[in-house]
Amino acid sequence: MNFWILLQGFGLGASMIIPIGAQNAYVLNQGIKQNHHLTTATICSLLDTLFISLGIFGGGAILSQNEFLLTSVTLGGIAFLTIYGILSLKSAFRSKENEESKGQITARGKRTVILGALAVTVLNPHLYLDTVVILGSIGGQFEGNDRIAFAIGTILASFTWFYSLSIGAAKLGPVLSRPNVKKGIDIAVAVMMFSIALVLANGLIEQYVIFTFE
Repeated sequence: MNFWILLQGFGLGASMIIPIGAQNAYVLNQGIKQNHHLTTATICSLLDTLFISLGIFGGGAILSQNEFLLTSVTLGGIAFLTIYGILSLKSAFRSKENEESKGQITARGKRTVILGALAVTVLNPHLYLDTVVILGSIGGQFEGNDRIAFAIGTILASFTWFYSLSIGAAKLGPVLSRPNVKKGIDIAVAVMMFSIALVLANGLIEQYVIFTFE
C-alpha cells in the first residue's frame, strides 16, 4: 500500500470534513452536553465511510452526471440547512427558564441521538458534494491498491476528526456550556448554516440562468 497516497487521502479528506457544517455542529453540541457524544462521532464516521467508499468506487460519477438527482439533493440540503439554522438561533435566544437540564438532555436516549446524527449526515448536501462527488472523482483516478489507499486515508481523516472534536468538546464542556459561550456558538452555527444554504441557492440560480440562455 502506498503510504503517500494514503497521506494524500487523509489530507484531502480532512480539508473536506473539518470546515464547520451541520455534522460538525451536531457533534460539537453533543460533546458539550456529553450526551452520547462518542456514539454520535461513531455514527458520523461510519456514514462518512459508506459515502466516501461509494464515491471513490463509482458512486461519485453517477451523482455528478445525474443533474436531476444532484439538483434534488441540493434543494433538500438548502431546506435542511435553513431549518437547522433557525433551530440554532432559537437555541441561542432561549430563555434560562426554558433551557434543558443535563438530566432532560440525557433522558432523550441514544436512539434520539442516533436519529439526529443520521439526519445531519444523510440530509446534508455537503456530504454528497464533498465526499461523494469531489473525493469520489479524485479517488476514482487511482487504480487498484492506490485507490484503496486513498479511500483508507480519507476514512481515517473522518474518524480522527469526529472523535477529536467529540472528546475535545466533552472535556471543554464546562467552559463551552457557559451561557454566553453557548449563545455565541449557536449564533455562529446559524450564520454558517444560512451562508451555506445561500451559496447553494446561488449556485442553483446560476445554473438555471445558464441553462435558460443556452
